[in-house]
Amino acid sequence: MRPSTRQLLAAGKPVMLGERAFDVLLCLLKQRDRVASKDALMAFAWPGLVVEDNNLSVQIAALRKLLGPEVLVTLRGRGYQLALEVAELATPALAPTLADLARPDKPSIAVLPFSNLGGDAKQAYFADGITEDIITELSRFHTLFVMARQSALIDKGRAGDVRSVARELDVRYVLEGSTRRVANRIRVTVQLIDALTGNHIWAERYDRVLVDMLTLQEELTQAIVAAVAPQVENFEMGRVCALPPGHLSAYQLAMRGWAAAWVGISQSDRAARAQAKTDAHAALALDSRCGAALRTLAFTHWQDAYSHSAPSVEQAIEEGTHAATRALAIAPDDHIAYLWQGLFAMLRGQPQTGLLDVRRAHEVNPNDALALAYLGMMESLCGEPCKGVVHVTTALRLSPRDPLRFAFLNALAWSCFCAGDYAQGTEAAQRCLSAAPGFAAARLGLVINLVGLGDIEQARGQFPAWQAQAPELVEVRLGGQWLTWVPDYCQRSTTFLRVAASLQDAAAADAFR
Repeated sequence: MRPSTRQLLAAGKPVMLGERAFDVLLCLLKQRDRVASKDALMAFAWPGLVVEDNNLSVQIAALRKLLGPEVLVTLRGRGYQLALEVAELATPALAPTLADLARPDKPSIAVLPFSNLGGDAKQAYFADGITEDIITELSRFHTLFVMARQSALIDKGRAGDVRSVARELDVRYVLEGSTRRVANRIRVTVQLIDALTGNHIWAERYDRVLVDMLTLQEELTQAIVAAVAPQVENFEMGRVCALPPGHLSAYQLAMRGWAAAWVGISQSDRAARAQAKTDAHAALALDSRCGAALRTLAFTHWQDAYSHSAPSVEQAIEEGTHAATRALAIAPDDHIAYLWQGLFAMLRGQPQTGLLDVRRAHEVNPNDALALAYLGMMESLCGEPCKGVVHVTTALRLSPRDPLRFAFLNALAWSCFCAGDYAQGTEAAQRCLSAAPGFAAARLGLVINLVGLGDIEQARGQFPAWQAQAPELVEVRLGGQWLTWVPDYCQRSTTFLRVAASLQDAAAADAFR
């Protein structure tokens, strides 16, 4: 039985089974060690709907016809239970066993029902609502397999070890939390747990004043989801990189490549980018539809093209665009693929087309702080710096402990430069470089913001370090080629950079301040 593809297999071949019957069987399997009540079965198979008991009886009859009348036992007044041990179900005739509950090749997470600690039963709907919204919004991330709401709600009201619940749900990560309301104040606490060890990966507390319940629920959901997804991704990258190199799955290879790609950009490390490409290609050799591998390829080709370190920038743009397009063909709602597709359009000299794609990335997944930060930078480079600064600062607020926060700060440095706020741009670039000293784009942002600020001496002191990190990019930028087509930005950036390189007198920058 494979819930991810909603298939029941017999002798390795799919068996025709209706959607409701499939859900009823899945619920019975999950509760195989206890009686499954009619209410539990109906809530699982018909979530949010009021249906007659006869509907359940019809599905039970269909399952008995398929599995055999003796497999499902009716316990009058209590419900139904599987009459055979799970191991006995794994016979050559039919094999719907938990061993076959295959997960997609990516991290799985269950959001357990949030506890209502306020003691007021009338407030339980808020805890239920935020649980459901978090599940829905986490599902926008293609890097995650999110357990369906019905499955997680089976465990509502059951106290116990999170690891036991995770084993039953067959997930690697568990998100649990609680809500408490006192007068017009609400506190929500959340914990992300590694179900294998029981250790906390991340935890946060949110205190809010209640004005409008639905608005508050939406705000808290976005804040929680924006923080949780990158924490899982970061933990997965660390876990996969620690595995022995042999016998890695397509997902594991892709995630190892994704980690190397971020090393490549944060440290201006060409060897890391090359390793990322190798891992991505190895993942695609195992699974040609591995979206994570395609996103990794697009990212590394973007770095090569942006830095002008590729033997052929045009080829890097072409191959990167192709990888992003393939990822979107596989998953049309892959927001990261939209992001890279848009960034490559910018490199091709199509800023408006690129901006539309980057906006689309944010629309598809408004909870991804990284995509929002990149959108802010692109809005700024396309002539809307005020809007861009707002987007980037929102991203920083949404995910304050994001492992990729240095990239957000780089986006803020460039957005502030476009807006002419050189003081904040300098501060953002310095904070970025404190976290990622080898980040060439941030070093460049620092240099030109310093010139804008009038600190020519420090700008000239920073120039050699940037030149050492990205020698090809130095030549291109000094020649007036930038990732923007706004004339003022190009002229200002080139003049400031030439001043920092001591190719022009410091007075040349005065006309642009």
